[in-house]
Amino acid sequence: MKLGFTIPENVFGPGLSIPHYGTIVVNSNAKVGANCRIHVCTNIGASGGSSMAPIIGDNVYIGPGAKIYGNVVIGNNNAIAANAAVNKSFEQEGVLIGGVPSKIIGEIDIKKIIKHI
Repeated sequence: MKLGFTIPENVFGPGLSIPHYGTIVVNSNAKVGANCRIHVCTNIGASGGSSMAPIIGDNVYIGPGAKIYGNVVIGNNNAIAANAAVNKSFEQEGVLIGGVPSKIIGEIDIKKIIKHI
C-alpha cells in the first residue's frame, strides 16, 4: 500500500521485478508466471463484470501504463509496450505487443530486456 501497489498474494511467480514504486493494480484472479518485470501505472484485471482475468506466461516484460484485461492469455518470453491496451490473447512467444488496441509490433529477444533470467 505504501508504494502504491495493489497486488494480491499468489498472483505472481518467482522472480518478480518492480523497478519503481507507483500505481500497480492486479486482480486476484490473474496469474503471472516467473520472472515478470512490471512497471508503474499498470493494471491487470477483469473486464465487464466478468471474474476472468489475464493469464500471463513466464519472462514477460510489462511496460509503464500497460492495461491488460479480460479473459486473455499472454505467452512466454513476450514484451508489452508502454501504454498498450491488451484485451485479446497473444499466445505466441518472442513478440512485442503494443498499441490501442494491441497488436504484434515485431519480434523481440526477451533476454535483452529482462536481465535477471
